[in-house]
Amino acid sequence: KNTHTPINFIIFLYKKRNEKRALSLSLLSHKKLKTSRIEFILKMSNSSPIASTVNTSTEKVKNVKFYDESSTSISESNSNIVDTTDTESRWKKDACIYEYGSAANPEMKPIPVLVHPASLHETGKTRVIPFDISDTIEIEDTACTAPNLMASFLRINVGDGIGTQVPNATSQAFYVIRGSGRTQIKNDNDDEEDEIISWSTGDMFCVPVTRSEMIHVCTAAESHGGAALYWIHDEPLMNYLGATPSVRKFEPTLYKKDDMLKKVEEIKHETGDCHKKNRLGVLLGNAKCAQTKTLTHVLWSLLNSIPAHTVQRPHRHNSVALDLCVSAKPGVYTLMGKEIDSEGFIVDPIRCDWVPGSAFITPPGWWHSHHNESDDVAWVLPVQDAGLYTHQRTLDIRFVDDEIKLHKSGRIRGSAFAITNKDYTEMVTIGAKVPDSKGSSTKNTGFKRVFSAESLLTSKRMKCTQIGTAEVNALESVVEESN
Repeated sequence: KNTHTPINFIIFLYKKRNEKRALSLSLLSHKKLKTSRIEFILKMSNSSPIASTVNTSTEKVKNVKFYDESSTSISESNSNIVDTTDTESRWKKDACIYEYGSAANPEMKPIPVLVHPASLHETGKTRVIPFDISDTIEIEDTACTAPNLMASFLRINVGDGIGTQVPNATSQAFYVIRGSGRTQIKNDNDDEEDEIISWSTGDMFCVPVTRSEMIHVCTAAESHGGAALYWIHDEPLMNYLGATPSVRKFEPTLYKKDDMLKKVEEIKHETGDCHKKNRLGVLLGNAKCAQTKTLTHVLWSLLNSIPAHTVQRPHRHNSVALDLCVSAKPGVYTLMGKEIDSEGFIVDPIRCDWVPGSAFITPPGWWHSHHNESDDVAWVLPVQDAGLYTHQRTLDIRFVDDEIKLHKSGRIRGSAFAITNKDYTEMVTIGAKVPDSKGSSTKNTGFKRVFSAESLLTSKRMKCTQIGTAEVNALESVVEESN
């Protein structure tokens, strides 16, 4: 090993029972990169069924096992003649083979635009008020508000307490709509004390997989005789997978209202794209999700403000949004639709008015814009399953003006990763190879862009004039003048 240059080659002899088997580990260093490409050369023999990976750094070893087909145990099992007819018959029973064209994009019940009104938690007894639409989207095995998520309101009268328990969720988020109180997590282990936090209006807290019961108690409320909490968890996702979380991927986390608003005030004095898009909000992240910058490994949340008399132009993403209106005066609303026209307006939009303390669903993939025609700032707290999508690199969030600009230049992107992101535009630096003009496949020139057909304009369609746009305001002034 030459300590003055990058590691170019290491030979590791793997010994088990005898010295006939060796594992050669070649570390080929890449220029200007800190990472290395690993090439395994296995010299097989009959003496050892398993070869282990080599840990050449202080990083955690990922166990990988290589089985030798010529090992004794495998050879003996293959030598016996076994009648597999019954087993194969059972295995084939549920096998389905579809024609690709008709089955590649299967028809499924769409996620609708629905509202969970604040009036549900403003009166009545202490209770959980589920936002369950599982029947609407034909999900049979679990209650849910979206395929991956379940949202509910908690109504807790002053002096009352209520228990919640979802042991099969990896993440639970609670946002305090109204009131103050405390939450206790009971520890099943007698050696550990219960964990207790206090909360008040505007606070948010998240907990990882928690098998024990959580007790929420209301000590005071500024109105309606009780506290209200917005509660979202990902148990529907776990139920769909048939999985049970066994590892706490993060620790209980508390976000205080004052800390969030302080960060918003700091952003007000900064410059950036958020101001151009009339966006002034804070993403709520967790130190254990440093790469995705999300609330948990599944959940994502944003405290977003919309200044008075402004419009946040349409955007879309693949995750579903379960939006909670934190505060708004009349005249604040969201427009949603599946398509946008050439000017970036939503075609045939559905209007959803904001009512403080109410929640509404924004379907995945739909374009949506936020409008504030009131004299006060409005606040919204969307909670999404975007933590999972971000990790999978499939969130695909797009802003309409970026897409129109790209489309007018004759380009349609297949991914919403920023086209200026060098990790994607200069993929050759991590080993991408394309053929050169002489047919060689070893020339590193970046990915070749190939078009199979030109993008044709669609047929004419009526432009949808958005409520609250400059065009409408101008039209209204003309009408007033003519009157």
